[in-house]
Amino acid sequence: MTLLAETDRLFFERADAALSREAAEHTLSEALTRSDDGELYLEYRESEQLSLDDGRIRSAGFDTSLGFGLRAVAKEATGYAHAGELSEPALRRAAESVAAVAAGYSGTAAEPPRSTNARLYSDVNPLAAMDVGGRTGVLAAIDTYARAKDPRVKQVMASLGGEWQAVQIMRADGNRVADLRPLVRLNVSVVVEQDGRRETGSYGTGGRFAYDRLTGEATWKAAVDEALRRALVNLESVPAPAGEMEVVLGPGWPGILLHEAIGHGLEGDFNRKKTSAFAGLLGQRIAVPGVTVVDDGTMPDRRGSLTVDDEGTPTSRTVLIEDGILVGFMQDRLNARLMGMRPTGNGRRQSYAHAPMPRMTNTVMLSGTASREEMIRSVKRGLYAVDFGGGQVDITSGKFVFSASEAYLIEDGKVTAPVKGATLIGNGPDALTKVTMVGNDAALDAGIGTCGKNGQGVPVGVGQPTLKLAGLTVGGTAA
Repeated sequence: MTLLAETDRLFFERADAALSREAAEHTLSEALTRSDDGELYLEYRESEQLSLDDGRIRSAGFDTSLGFGLRAVAKEATGYAHAGELSEPALRRAAESVAAVAAGYSGTAAEPPRSTNARLYSDVNPLAAMDVGGRTGVLAAIDTYARAKDPRVKQVMASLGGEWQAVQIMRADGNRVADLRPLVRLNVSVVVEQDGRRETGSYGTGGRFAYDRLTGEATWKAAVDEALRRALVNLESVPAPAGEMEVVLGPGWPGILLHEAIGHGLEGDFNRKKTSAFAGLLGQRIAVPGVTVVDDGTMPDRRGSLTVDDEGTPTSRTVLIEDGILVGFMQDRLNARLMGMRPTGNGRRQSYAHAPMPRMTNTVMLSGTASREEMIRSVKRGLYAVDFGGGQVDITSGKFVFSASEAYLIEDGKVTAPVKGATLIGNGPDALTKVTMVGNDAALDAGIGTCGKNGQGVPVGVGQPTLKLAGLTVGGTAA
């Protein structure tokens, strides 16, 4: 069955269907007759979450949602209406509301997105492919395994979450695009105690595939081992030093700093409105030579990947910074049209209740030539930050503050004691000029990222090689 046929079945051919495809197309055409752009976004979603704490299932939830979002765009103005039902009366009310944005205006309909035959992930619903009993059994096995690994383990928390999202995007010109999107995630947290001191270690992994990629014994055992390793490292940690110093960032998940401090500033809307620290710098050098950053939504099975974005545009591999030069932005259809650029497949939304906007997919810095070992050897006194927790960033200035959840001192070219309480403080544009070495070991995160913007959260991926930065400010807790 084709994706369009499968989503037609979900939206128009249900036993309780209150909206026909023909009625939807007619109402959509009337609503957008004077607009420059717009679409009807149909969504069905199933989601679940199972969590275990201290050997018992503490919560289990399952939810389904069905609804639509209707958008009309006239110049820079957007009319948006949504409903948590699919019915002809609800769609007509929405059409009357959004059509007002083009009152007294006669726009030229934008070209539809190009088509694609790409399929970046399975169409299989992961929630239907494995029974609940099998998933709870995996969580119980995680608890047993973690406690048997080390007597210092005092508490084990684990969760499995998944969703299956079906979307169909209809345009007034009759163009239709559909997608079926799986998404699963496993999280493990372990609390250890030694000599009265308690510490926690966590690890998560996931992507756009079925549960069997997470529930295989080798995968969940590796997740437990990593969470336990981090907890035991934290038991040995000492207060972090403070001051300006050289910092080496590990590969993979530390790319979250790149995502937050730099990536958001390269989204089209912030640059069109000139609220980004990078506004007006296209074609100019913003980073040292050797720094190349891409946003790639075409990676198979990755958490941030999409076959098509939420406007129906196929995702792409968009080069943002090439050898230090700013060469591109991430664009949805509205901002691309107003900036005279092409859409890059970055128009995303949290659900049918939200209008799309430019968002990242998988944002990655590419490899350089240096090895991790030579970077460490080159540091007299500094910090080696392997993993990050939360952080904050100001898009306009690029200023950021990030907490390192796993970090070590570097002393005389060697990694020594683990530290606790380290924060990295700086701003994105400045940090790009402080990169002194780019590693040859680019890696992606394990599949756990969720990005927030304007109240909307969407799954994303990050990645980078090991990086060395000079003169970054480290906030610490050492006396």
